[in-house]
Amino acid sequence: MPGARRAGVVGRHGHGWKVRVTARPERGAANEAVVRLLAETLGLPRRAVTIVSGHGAREKTVEVAGTDRDRAAAALASAGEEG
Repeated sequence: MPGARRAGVVGRHGHGWKVRVTARPERGAANEAVVRLLAETLGLPRRAVTIVSGHGAREKTVEVAGTDRDRAAAALASAGEEG
């Protein structure tokens, strides 16, 4: 959700994850904020996270390199519990 008061992982949402970013969806700022948030949460470099679809939509498909699905899910779940 762009324009949130606080950025962070909210938790599971269906088969995906819900995140909030403070950046507005102008000139790709919210997309970049999503990528940076996920990279930081997963302990990966920024270049390891790529939005592959949904650039102009709320729902996005993101590709993550350098980790496996279970580790990524554990890191996202842990981050969601903190918020």
